[in-house]
Amino acid sequence: MKKAVISIFSLFLMYPAIAEVSPESKKALKPNRTAQTAAADTSKKAPVGEEKKETKEEGKVTFSGYIDTYYMANLNNPASRSNLGTSGLNEDGLPSVGNARAFDQKSGQFSLGLIQTKVAYTSDKLDAVADITFGPNSDIANYGNYVGPLGAGSTALAIKQAYLTYKFNEKFSVTAGQFGTHIGYEVIDAPVNYNYSLSNLFNNGPFYHVGAKAQYSFSEKAYLMAGVVNNIDNINDNNKAKAIISQFFFSPATNFNVYLNWIGSNEVSKDGAPAKGNFYSLFDLATTYQITESFFLGLNAAYGTNKTTDLTTNATSTPKWGGIAAYTNYAFTDKFGLGLRYEHFDNTKGDRAVRNGDGSGTSVNSFTVTANFTLADGHLLLKPEFRMDAYPKAPGAIQKFEDSDGNFTKSSQSTVGIHAIVKF
Repeated sequence: MKKAVISIFSLFLMYPAIAEVSPESKKALKPNRTAQTAAADTSKKAPVGEEKKETKEEGKVTFSGYIDTYYMANLNNPASRSNLGTSGLNEDGLPSVGNARAFDQKSGQFSLGLIQTKVAYTSDKLDAVADITFGPNSDIANYGNYVGPLGAGSTALAIKQAYLTYKFNEKFSVTAGQFGTHIGYEVIDAPVNYNYSLSNLFNNGPFYHVGAKAQYSFSEKAYLMAGVVNNIDNINDNNKAKAIISQFFFSPATNFNVYLNWIGSNEVSKDGAPAKGNFYSLFDLATTYQITESFFLGLNAAYGTNKTTDLTTNATSTPKWGGIAAYTNYAFTDKFGLGLRYEHFDNTKGDRAVRNGDGSGTSVNSFTVTANFTLADGHLLLKPEFRMDAYPKAPGAIQKFEDSDGNFTKSSQSTVGIHAIVKF
């Protein structure tokens, strides 16, 4: 699946959810991106004086989803109306399209984000989820599924998650299929994240996995997950070797959750052919702490390496990257809250998508302020947001971001947007 120190908000900690740590799946933390909550206790006690009888719960089908749309303005007023910047020069010597933002890539226009329709079946022994999405953000998140058996534009693009979970007992379960990654703090699902725009840690980590994983709950406050999956963010593996994923969750105090995550994968060589010795590794920490009913803190930190081998010289290199993001939000009322995020992402070795205008590695500091208005009995979320991304001045004439004349003269970028999300 896809591609991390601190400053003013060294407050640590992050926003409640993660994709497999979640509010949906990843969130006791987050619904598609980082840790899963410990398995719920479904046991039943017989009334006093009556014999305990074994009962079976009937399966239940639920339907949910969301729609999100937004309008964004870029204060640089880029000629192309793109928030992506550049990541270097192409073969013609012109700036190529970069990857400075994950989903909110367009400015100066109304944009559709994603439409989700999710069906889940749950019983005492079996869970099954079909999570189908459509729209621009769905295409971006499922980029690895673009080419399917019938060629470009595969219907696999619509599959965000499709998996089953068999519960052997209250403590042990096995999941197989395509599921959101356990790595990271934020998730693809717009209603779950407090901020609308996504962090560089999110954008430079995995999005989803195809494979199988097992989870054992030691208690309601600790569990261990481990699994075997295909390569990163791709429905089809690029070699015979499989990636290993793992996650350890524990709750050291009430409302304080910690997720320790890892993925290790033998990836392809630079020329696209499988090569012995290549190895991608990413360690990730995600924590959330609901200090009071109104005040929340969160933290996400990651450290990755990507060992590669030059097939001509057999020389190896192991570039490193990493970063940290601190989150906090405060609910002033049940209908209005304000959240802040500060992030530093270091890719000075140049392995990830965060690059200068000349293609060299760089780092970025990002600051985001997001207001949350909850309307229509919780079904409508309005999120006005300001975000600034600041890169070091590149040594050459080509900088990261475009100006109103179409020249790349800006090393920073600020955007202002209003985002509407309907969930059901």
